[in-house]
Amino acid sequence: MSASHHTVSDVMTHTAIAISRDAPYKEIVVLMDEWKVSALPVLEGEGRVVGVVSEADLLPKEEFRGVEPRPEEVAEAAKAGAVRAAELMSSPAVTVHADATLAEAARIMARRKVKRLPVVNDIGMLEGVVSRSDLLKVFLRADDEIAAEIRRSVLGESAVPAGLDVTVVEGVATLRGPLADRTLVPLLARAVGAVEGVVDVRMELSVHEGAS
Repeated sequence: MSASHHTVSDVMTHTAIAISRDAPYKEIVVLMDEWKVSALPVLEGEGRVVGVVSEADLLPKEEFRGVEPRPEEVAEAAKAGAVRAAELMSSPAVTVHADATLAEAARIMARRKVKRLPVVNDIGMLEGVVSRSDLLKVFLRADDEIAAEIRRSVLGESAVPAGLDVTVVEGVATLRGPLADRTLVPLLARAVGAVEGVVDVRMELSVHEGAS
């Protein structure tokens, strides 16, 4: 039982704002404010991503203004004197490929504690940017569209007993119908829950063990 998965390329911003290693501090702040983004990829050459400058990289200049850093803050405070992207950026950049699933991108963001990921090709060239808000776009899918995908990709498989159907309301998928094998319940729930846009899964099945 499987469901089709959207990839990063389906939701990412293909026209990404980026900066060079020589971009000055103030220009970076202006670009972030103008484009309402929290981080910018840093490029070199013809577009290879070598780092990312985020709001967190910019804050030490204000955080340590006129303040002597504690010993454990020395590394962080070093960025307070930075004036160019090359000195500010976090490198190597945390990136993702366009064919990665949304779940994979979400895991990278959560583990690396970043809000945006540059999308790169196999040689590290920038193709776009994906943000947390982009990953949430799947929850904008219409209920009818989600239900149709569940019927096609989950209930349409030969291993699923006939007579099952699904309704989707506000992203909550409810599976109804007769089921002869109780062991299929968790498998069905997992497969339905894997369909992007599903908020929750409810099972209203009449299980009849041993039924033909």
